[in-house]
Amino acid sequence: MNLIRSVVFAVMQTALTVFFSMVALFSFPFSAHTRYRMITGYNHIVIWLARVVLGIRYVVLGRENLPARPAVVLAKHQSAWETVAFLFLFPPVSAVIKQELLNVPFFGWAYRMLSPIAIDRSAGREALKQIVTKGKAKLEQDFWVLVFPEGTRVAPGEKGRYGIGGAWLAAETGAPIVPVAHNAGEVWPKNAFVKRPGTITVSIGPAIETAGKSAAELTRAVEAWIETEMARLPPAAPRQ
Repeated sequence: MNLIRSVVFAVMQTALTVFFSMVALFSFPFSAHTRYRMITGYNHIVIWLARVVLGIRYVVLGRENLPARPAVVLAKHQSAWETVAFLFLFPPVSAVIKQELLNVPFFGWAYRMLSPIAIDRSAGREALKQIVTKGKAKLEQDFWVLVFPEGTRVAPGEKGRYGIGGAWLAAETGAPIVPVAHNAGEVWPKNAFVKRPGTITVSIGPAIETAGKSAAELTRAVEAWIETEMARLPPAAPRQ
């Protein structure tokens, strides 16, 4: 049954991707925030389909921790679910993504209109400078910035190396950091076609003020909070 549901979902998501890539292209004349609202209709529908077709629901804890001003969101990265859902669970965000994603047919075309921060991850320190320069501009435009500090998706129960890019941006601009833990990978696994029903828990931590703190200190604080919170999250689905 999970396979059949996953096939139906994949077909519907593909059709939506093609349709909203056209919406994105026609949104070009509008402001960045108007384009964002138009294009992220896709995100709302995909997560709705995940609920009705796949049986994947979600709950959000800690919404009251979101600051009133633009912030840098540093989140756990386990699956494709959060790359879709976080674009409407938070205020308008500019996500830090791999530059090559913009070359993906349809998906990449639409993503260009969402004002992402596309970086060349192989550029080393130059990539960090790109995050700070572009991220500062986005924050000034009232966009939040979304960074997955582990850089790539990790399986449930695993931990990647936390990079300092997002914390460096926050330290340079004085923007607060919002740490986020979640367990989406338990029902929407990395690189897996078949998804399974369950309830994802997204936990938003208290905002971390960055004044007077180094990027290294902030990264350690974020890592400690996220990994501690990950251990406290309830299972997203019954153990099999």
